[in-house]
Amino acid sequence: YPKLNIWKCFLLLLLSRSMSFIKVDPACDFSFHNLPYGVFSTPDNTRHRIGVAIGDQILDLSVIKSLFRGPVISRHQDVFDQPTLNAFMDLGYEAWREARRTLQVLLSANESTLRDDISLRSRAFVHQSAATMYLPADIGDYTDFYSSRDHATNVGIMFRGKENALMPNWLRLPVGYHGRASSVVVSGTSIRRPSGQMRPDQSKMFLTAVTFALCSDQAFFVGGQTQLGEPIPISKAHEHIFGMVLMNDWSARDIQAWEYVPLGPFLGKNFGTSISPWVVPMEALLPFAEPNAIQDPEPLPYLQHPDPYTFNINLSVSIKGQGMAEAATICNSNFKYMYWTMKQQLSHHTVNGCNVRSGDLLASGTISGPDPESFGSMLELSWRGSKNIDLGGGETRTFLKDGDEVTMAGYCKGDGYRVGFGTCVGTIMPALQH
Repeated sequence: YPKLNIWKCFLLLLLSRSMSFIKVDPACDFSFHNLPYGVFSTPDNTRHRIGVAIGDQILDLSVIKSLFRGPVISRHQDVFDQPTLNAFMDLGYEAWREARRTLQVLLSANESTLRDDISLRSRAFVHQSAATMYLPADIGDYTDFYSSRDHATNVGIMFRGKENALMPNWLRLPVGYHGRASSVVVSGTSIRRPSGQMRPDQSKMFLTAVTFALCSDQAFFVGGQTQLGEPIPISKAHEHIFGMVLMNDWSARDIQAWEYVPLGPFLGKNFGTSISPWVVPMEALLPFAEPNAIQDPEPLPYLQHPDPYTFNINLSVSIKGQGMAEAATICNSNFKYMYWTMKQQLSHHTVNGCNVRSGDLLASGTISGPDPESFGSMLELSWRGSKNIDLGGGETRTFLKDGDEVTMAGYCKGDGYRVGFGTCVGTIMPALQH
């Protein structure tokens, strides 16, 4: 194949005006501006392999790995033969940028390498409908933050009253807890209603969760591992944020309310966490950066960064019960409402010398906006079960029922295109009997 040099890359990008030879509907999440990474298989090839989504297609990177000829990836083309993204994530920031530039050239309307090679195209492209998706990485550790001020305030009012809504530390640091990586599952995996202890004033202390609900989050994958004892300064945090996914951090609130003092969530959170399969690179999201929240009091110097690093990502959640003909949207929110940024989360996570590994997953926590329709959890939408959430057709919810299918979606809106995440879907299965 013809060698692609860096000057040709820049020229092609300029001439193509961000167009691809692959047709993409303007309403499709997977535009030429996006190019998210995922792990997939097909019936005729059950090997898990790395692909990039564009339109309704998947570009199989294991087929075209020899076309990555930049100074970094040319020495590590084998990362695209791996069954997860961990090895690619571990190459670091410059490798990610180089790979993205190569993909933009190869997929551009004015580059013939893929466009005109019918044999190569037939082997390299797979229709998304023919693919099975998997977790994009081997997740070693998972941390969940609590970074939406609106959400934290609402929950605080419910449980402690308006005067004590935010705990004294909340405006000083990104509050978080360590979740359970083993129960993070890919979109489409069913979630079983959990069991556990509840408050002793219940008729029984051991019950299946009743106040079982969704929590609308986003999360990011860490890339480029660090050494124990070496913090990630906030000026370098972006170089360790590989990309973002949608997340549904399922919650059993009645279990959580009894167990969380003094060490925080445990059984109420660790039974299942769903993520979307496509990892959207941060470079695809940077055009949608928004000014950070005004933080008062001013954070300590290690948490300060002037550059915008929250993002205008439209988020929605819908529920489809077993007897419903179509899903009902219950909330519309936006990632731009976050108080603490991802840079602040990662820098705070490592300020004590905690090391991170490529494939670690860090979540935002529930994303709520200032208005009731933008509340990101059923706990807020039903205000602790005191209000019905109308699903139409006579269907209402305060919390989830067995058989409910929950779908999260998220996208950024550009001029005639989208940069989106696809969906994150999970269905509730009945609890096991004890």
